[in-house]
Amino acid sequence: MESKVIIFDTTLRDGEQCPGASMNKAEKLKVAEQLARLNVDVLEAGFPISSPGDFEAVREISRTIKGPVIAALARIVEKDVDRAGEALKSAARRRIHVFTSASDIHLESILRLSRQQNLERSVKAVRLARQWTPDVEFSGQDTVRADRGYLVDLYSAAAAAGATTLNVPDTVGYSVPEEFGELIAHLVSRVKGENLVFSVHCHNDLGLAVANSLAALKAGARQVECTINGIGERAGNCSLEEVVMALKVRKDLLGLGTGVATREITRASRLVSTITGIAVQPNKAIVGANAFAHESGIHQDGVFKNRQTYEIMEPSDIGLNDNVIKLGRRSGRHALKKRLAQLGAQLDEPQLDRAYEAFVALADRKKDIYDDDLLTLLAPESSEDGGFRLEELAVTAGTHGSTARITLEKGGKQVKALSEGTGPVDAIYRGLKEATRTDYELVSYAIQAITSGTDAQGDVTVVLGHKGRRVSARAAHTDVLVASAEAYLFAVNRMAVLKDVRLEFKGV
Repeated sequence: MESKVIIFDTTLRDGEQCPGASMNKAEKLKVAEQLARLNVDVLEAGFPISSPGDFEAVREISRTIKGPVIAALARIVEKDVDRAGEALKSAARRRIHVFTSASDIHLESILRLSRQQNLERSVKAVRLARQWTPDVEFSGQDTVRADRGYLVDLYSAAAAAGATTLNVPDTVGYSVPEEFGELIAHLVSRVKGENLVFSVHCHNDLGLAVANSLAALKAGARQVECTINGIGERAGNCSLEEVVMALKVRKDLLGLGTGVATREITRASRLVSTITGIAVQPNKAIVGANAFAHESGIHQDGVFKNRQTYEIMEPSDIGLNDNVIKLGRRSGRHALKKRLAQLGAQLDEPQLDRAYEAFVALADRKKDIYDDDLLTLLAPESSEDGGFRLEELAVTAGTHGSTARITLEKGGKQVKALSEGTGPVDAIYRGLKEATRTDYELVSYAIQAITSGTDAQGDVTVVLGHKGRRVSARAAHTDVLVASAEAYLFAVNRMAVLKDVRLEFKGV
C-alpha cells in the first residue's frame, strides 16, 4: 500500500553504537520483545561479524522473536554476508542489510576502492545475500556528499543484482529537508526495478533527522530507519517515536501511516533508557518528562477546559498515564502479576518472585506506587553474575564534607571502604573506587525523579570511561544516595564483562 510507511528499527544495531549503550544478549532480547509488541515492521538485531556476542544475540532474536522481519548488517565482504546469513537462519522472516560507501571521500579514505571496484563488490555481495534470503537491503553510506550520477549507477546495479530495498543514508547528518527530499526524488525517478522500496536512514547532527525523513517520505521513500529515543552515534538517529507520531498526528497533510502500536511507545522508551543507562532529556518530543506538562497558568487553564487547546495528541496515544495502583505489601503476588501483565510483562515464577520482593521493599518506603515505579521493577538485573553488590551504605554529610561507609559483596566475600569527599556522592564514589580497585573516569552523573512527591524514586544515570570505552548504567531507589551507589556499581560490573572487541567500521 502506497500509504503505508515501513518502520525499520535499528535500536539494537545503530542505536547500540551510541557511546556507553552496549547491551548484552539478555538485554537485547528484552528490547527485541518490546519492539515486537510495538509492532515495528523490521527489527535490525545487530552486526553479526562485529563480535561473537553480537552474533549470538542476532541468532537468539531470530529464534525467539515473532512478527517483525529480523535484519542483520553486513559489509560488502563475503565473510560478513555469510556470518549474517548464519545468524538469521532461524528467523521466520529475515533480511540481510548489505552496506558500502558511496561518496568519494569515503571510497578514497576508508575503503581505498575506485567507484567501479565498489560497484562490482556491491553487486557480488548482494548476489551472495540473495542465496541466503530473497529479502536484501542495500545501503551506500554518505549519499548526500556523493556524486549523483554514481549513486544512480550504484543503486541500479544493486537493484539488478537482487536488492529489494534501497536505503539512502545521510550518514553524517549533513543534509537539510529540501535538499534531501530532492535527492530521494532524483533516485526514485531514475533507479528502476520491480517492487523496489526506497528507504532513508538519517542521522541527527544538525537536529534534522526527523525532518529529513519526512521530506524523503513526501518525495517517494516508503521506509524510515530509526531508533527508540533517537539514540545512536554522535547526535543520534531519526527518533522512532517522533516520526511515527508526526505521521499519525499530521495524516491530514502527509497522507501516510504506520502499523506501529503507538500505545507501546512510552514503555519502549523507558525500557531502552533503563537498559542503556541513557536518560531521556525532559524536553524530548513525545517521550520526555515535560512533553505533556504545563507550567504556564494560561496553558493549565486551557488544558483544564479542553485538552486540545494546548495538546495535539492524547497522552494515552503513546501509552502514557498517571495511574496509581492500590497495591501494598499485603496485596500478594497475583495482584502484582496482573498489573505487570497489563503493563506488558509476562513473568515466569522466578522473575515474579524477584519482582514481588522488590515491590514489597518499595511499598515499605513509598505511600503510592505508580506505573512508572512498577516499570523500574521490570528492568533487567544490572548486577552481572559475579559482580559487586551493595550490601550496606551509611553516609554522614555536613558543611565541612561528607563521609561514606560502604560494604560490598562479591563472590561471597565482603569488601569494605571508608572514604571522605566534598559531598555525599563524592564520598561514595571515592569509596567505591577504593573497594572495587578501579580508577574509571566518571564521565557524567545525572539524577531525576521518576514520579512526583518527596518519596519519589530517584533515577540516577552514570557514564564511566576507561581506555576509550564508555558504559552507562542506571539505578532507581527512594534514597538517591543508594541509587547513586548502585548505578556506579552496575557500570563497574558492565565494564568488567564487555570483553568483545567491535570492529571500528560499523557503518550506515
